[in-house]
Amino acid sequence: MRTRTLGPFTVSAIGLGAMPLSMVRNGQQGWDHANETVHAALDAGVTFIDTADIYAPSWDAMGHNERVVAEALRTYDGDTSGVVVATKGGITRGEGETWGRDGSPEYIRRAVEASLRALDREVIDLYQWHRPDRRRLYGEVVETFAALKDEGKIRAVGISNANVEEIEVAIEVLGEGGLVSVQNEFSPRFRCSRDELEFCGEHGIAFLPWSPLGGTGGQSKEVGRTYPVFDEIGTERGVSPQQVVLAWELALGEHVIPIPGASRPESIVDSALAADLDLTEEELARIEAQFR
Repeated sequence: MRTRTLGPFTVSAIGLGAMPLSMVRNGQQGWDHANETVHAALDAGVTFIDTADIYAPSWDAMGHNERVVAEALRTYDGDTSGVVVATKGGITRGEGETWGRDGSPEYIRRAVEASLRALDREVIDLYQWHRPDRRRLYGEVVETFAALKDEGKIRAVGISNANVEEIEVAIEVLGEGGLVSVQNEFSPRFRCSRDELEFCGEHGIAFLPWSPLGGTGGQSKEVGRTYPVFDEIGTERGVSPQQVVLAWELALGEHVIPIPGASRPESIVDSALAADLDLTEEELARIEAQFR
């Protein structure tokens, strides 16, 4: 597995988005199946796993996905010392499935402590602000993340669903090298984060596309049909269209680390193979031409 830089960490070029193990159409996956999926990812060389406190089958099971990840790592037969786990906080989920956002220091601190317990860790590798709380100044919320890092609760700070201006604010608050990642939606279907992707590349910040294949609602399975160029190149190269999509994203910059979600071992094993798929300049041009 090829690797890329994520702040202080060296991680696999393809990560695992663990959300589908707790939030799928038919409820969460069973623990055994979830373990099999995470173990398959680790066997394939994946060393970066992304989760969040709100990834749960219901509002009263906050932290479910974090516990899934912790259990899978605990039960893995191999060495997990090099596995980097990222989680996120800042979105609220309450009784009756009421959703909101809270960037207050009190809430963020409680969320970090809850994530530490769920992940069964003394320190969180990468903690990300999940979504902005528009009632608060962006920089003031980032200051809480900086304090948590200074206190040793988290090793590195990231933000998610951020625009260029918000990334600039986070850089200003955290200082040079303080912001290690930006996690935004990016895929053939959703290319609106291209400016943020390029901005991160210019500033040495890892860009983590979430839903890099188009999402868990069936779009990822149909990506080759929706965008025929990926199917055509996949057929020519003897690989899946999904691998071609991820290889295209990897080719957008050495700072790009896609985190495809997976609820089956077969899915993440196929995605992991994209790390070794080098697309030619002609193939990349064909892909970009389809979006014009």
